[in-house]
Amino acid sequence: MSNTKRWVASALAGAGFMAVVSAGCGGSNSTTVSPATTTVTMSDPATCAGPNGPFSHVYVTVKDVEASTSGSAGASFVDLTPNLASSPMQIDLLGQSNNQCLLATLGSTTELQPGNYQQIRLILEDNNSAAVVAGNQCGATAANCVVSNTGTVTALQLSSQAQTGIKIPAGQIAGGQFVVAAGQTKDLNLDFNTCASIVTEGNGAYRLKPVLHAGEIATTATSINGTVVDQATGKPLVGGNVMVALEQKDSGGIGRVVMATDADTSGHFVFCPVPAGTYDVVAVGVNGSGVGYAATVTGGVSVGTAMGNVPLVAESGLQGSALATITGSVTTTTGTAAVAEDVTLSALQTASVGASPLTFTMPLVQQLSATTNVTTAAGGTCPANSDCAAYSLSVPGAAANTGAFSASGTSYTQASGSASYSVEADADTCSPASATTANTSANAALTLGPGATVQAAVLALTGCQ
Repeated sequence: MSNTKRWVASALAGAGFMAVVSAGCGGSNSTTVSPATTTVTMSDPATCAGPNGPFSHVYVTVKDVEASTSGSAGASFVDLTPNLASSPMQIDLLGQSNNQCLLATLGSTTELQPGNYQQIRLILEDNNSAAVVAGNQCGATAANCVVSNTGTVTALQLSSQAQTGIKIPAGQIAGGQFVVAAGQTKDLNLDFNTCASIVTEGNGAYRLKPVLHAGEIATTATSINGTVVDQATGKPLVGGNVMVALEQKDSGGIGRVVMATDADTSGHFVFCPVPAGTYDVVAVGVNGSGVGYAATVTGGVSVGTAMGNVPLVAESGLQGSALATITGSVTTTTGTAAVAEDVTLSALQTASVGASPLTFTMPLVQQLSATTNVTTAAGGTCPANSDCAAYSLSVPGAAANTGAFSASGTSYTQASGSASYSVEADADTCSPASATTANTSANAALTLGPGATVQAAVLALTGCQ
């Protein structure tokens, strides 16, 4: 199962639409502009679903999807789903898809002018407006909620999503923008990482901290698939869990998760629909006996690829064969006062894929998530004028097994020795928005073998609001 949800906006060039533009005092000039139309859909169940995960349902109520050709904070937006304003749609993010890729259609097609769209936003219904939601599965007090495996319904608290929307800036859009030219047919994929977007707060409440990406896709022949196997046996892992991440480099050259999924009990995985481009595929696992496996990184995988078998190498070392553990803490401050923040934590490992070095995001297979979230709060162990939170990341203690994809058969090579990591903390309300450490609390390199535990240096975020 995947831990992402995809909204897919189809941008289809329309015909017969004419715009007349004045060209000056002495005359006029006519320009024919073909608009586009949009259809917004959602897809794919998530890894935080029961019985392995904590939730049987995660309901969100969408009341609008918008796009802008400007990347500025004060940009104007065009409405992609005007029908939702009067009829917001509640969707179960853990619901079953109606085919391999699509979960639900959010609205009928809507004209969209050609252009280079540099940011997108989704607006959710405020929980105070629960009464306007038809067939509300959250009850009378909320429009957005989670339902536990025991049937307990708890409101999913929003921050600014009901007012300013869930923003997807250019840095989270493949290629930096979604280009719709006159006469073209294109599809836009909005990838919602459901499980990584739910923050559990200290009082037992749940809050939405959305993690989204976007990219151009086609609605047919856009999958990447394969089967993860134990390299020693050639068979799927018995018990446990296997997580696979689809990653692309950001502007800093770090592989960031675009989509993530669990392999099924036969080891099979599929990503669909996938934005156009080339990806690195990162697989990691732990079996039912607690044996961890080194990450396998396959570089240069194109959309439409059937990867075949992807081998995982079991860990072994002086401290056992289990996954390793990185512990640590993150602090947040305005600079002069403590402030609580939602923080996303990523474990990064560096490997060589062929002759090319790659820093990639390690999927957190034990936590069923590509990244993990914590919320800082006041506490006796926090530094002065700071809120803080502790974290624990389960990661492979062995170096990655890597190879450049080849249709004739990918050859993998595992580096010797232990795994070296850096840990990154991100909070978009802080400035700078991220902090990274590659050191332990004793200022040594953050290197650990199978079964080992090491404490990372404190991650300090400042300039927070």
